[in-house]
Amino acid sequence: MTNTGRLTLGLCLLAALGLGQAGAQKATLTIESWRNDDLKIWRDSIIPAFEKSHPDIHVVFSPTAPTEYNAVVEAKLKGGTAGDIIACRPFDASLALYKAKYLTSLNTLSGMKNFSTVARAAWSTDDGKTTFCVPTAAVIHGFLYNKAAFKEAGVTVPKTEKEFLAALDKLKANGKYAPLVMGTKDQWESATMGYQNIGPTLWGGEKGRTGLLKGTAQYNKGGFLQAFEALGRWKAYLPSGYQALAYPDAQNMFAQGRGAVYPAGSWDIATFRTMNPKLDLGAFAPYTFAAGQKCVIDDHPDIGFGLNATGKNQAAARTFLNWMAGDEFAKLYANALPGFYPLANVSYKVNDPVAQQFLDWRKTCGASFRSSYQLLSRNANPNNENDLWNASSQLLNGKMTPKQAADFVQKNLASWYAPQKGK
Repeated sequence: MTNTGRLTLGLCLLAALGLGQAGAQKATLTIESWRNDDLKIWRDSIIPAFEKSHPDIHVVFSPTAPTEYNAVVEAKLKGGTAGDIIACRPFDASLALYKAKYLTSLNTLSGMKNFSTVARAAWSTDDGKTTFCVPTAAVIHGFLYNKAAFKEAGVTVPKTEKEFLAALDKLKANGKYAPLVMGTKDQWESATMGYQNIGPTLWGGEKGRTGLLKGTAQYNKGGFLQAFEALGRWKAYLPSGYQALAYPDAQNMFAQGRGAVYPAGSWDIATFRTMNPKLDLGAFAPYTFAAGQKCVIDDHPDIGFGLNATGKNQAAARTFLNWMAGDEFAKLYANALPGFYPLANVSYKVNDPVAQQFLDWRKTCGASFRSSYQLLSRNANPNNENDLWNASSQLLNGKMTPKQAADFVQKNLASWYAPQKGK
């Protein structure tokens, strides 16, 4: 064989070897997310667990700052440079990406059977027929309380509104603790941690929420009006100067042990564990209002993950998303982020006892999510979510009666939302 022939054969062998090595390379998945505070959790816990059982797939978690995420990920999707898996905000932001064909249907993903209709709603089309993100985690509404304050005032954990108000009266008489720690300066807490916390039990959870969507229920009637009336009864128990109290101020007050009850979302559990590890936290579910009434919790969707429709590693990405729908991921995620709960109907436990209390309410209470989040806040001005913030805070500030607050929200919704027009 001539030298030229040997050289040609050698190059061919090297090329063949290179192709063989390339074929054996791992698929690399990139995850886009706004949760930059989760980077260590993904890198140290979640990704190693997945790669251990899927050695042919390598995963990279690539977060963007929360305030920049929507614009950045949309630009990447338009430019064809986005990762294989896209973190999905609930409702309209992700629905817009699906409508633009950047996200694809996940209806055929086997793990989707682990999610209820309520869990899928935040990442489904308006008709509910197509789900385009794996529902990953939710936050749950309820109440945190200072066990030391309860013990000192001789207060027991309330289950009904009557017991709740009686407990606050005792705590107020004790004088050492602010009975109910919440401010109205930032407005959103009045609605999110107040109205949307106790309201679902009064309006019947999903029955009431979907009634608003269909136009068969209104904010100024029935349970939705009753929720404003119930919220108004909190006014007498808020801290001195609550009108100037911002969300961080309320957190500090409660963390320092100066308050008794904190209307909460489970997202605050980890915050208080960090701010004051010695604070003896307890939790109780949204109270009921009548004998035999079943509690309903806001089990509110927070984050999902979808498949980039033009991603290069479709099969590997679907494998990862399917894994996210199972119990191994649920256990890892729930314990890495206490207070953020996987939405899959799979078995897992949470190590943090208070976070587990919130989770246990799924077994005893009905579930819904915030009334304004699906369809009703698509209008820029008036906007249903912003109106609820405004009305709830003005109610607590004594600037509106419950009926005025309810009429204000209803009138603005009926001004643009077709099913509510004329109601």
